Amino acid sequence: MFMTNKLLEDYYIILVFMAVAALVSLIPVTLSFFRARQKPNDEKTSPYECGFSPFSDTRKFFDVRFYLVAILFVIFDLEIAFLFPWAIFFNKMAPLGVFSMLIFLGVLGAGFVYEWKKGALDWE
Repeated sequence: MFMTNKLLEDYYIILVFMAVAALVSLIPVTLSFFRARQKPNDEKTSPYECGFSPFSDTRKFFDVRFYLVAILFVIFDLEIAFLFPWAIFFNKMAPLGVFSMLIFLGVLGAGFVYEWKKGALDWE
């Protein structure tokens, strides 16, 4: 029984933090809704299109290469996020940590070479 009370005490600060965060975010939104002038018109509610009227349908298909480049960016961005802590503790690391990161880099490098050979990075 003592254990559950201690556990709840540990999570109480998180509950307080979430309540304060909700209040800090909801109070300005609520105040702006009541204090701002609500006068919609056709010009304010129309979609903004760089100052001129839209000349075609906006629901076009994108080339799949855009998505492949975006996915590659996310993958290599995550790789850098994993490399920073590894590089900081490189001298204090056991050989297993070094070899596991080399395997990780090898798999990512093989994926990059595969994408390169498939032509996913060619724009022509």
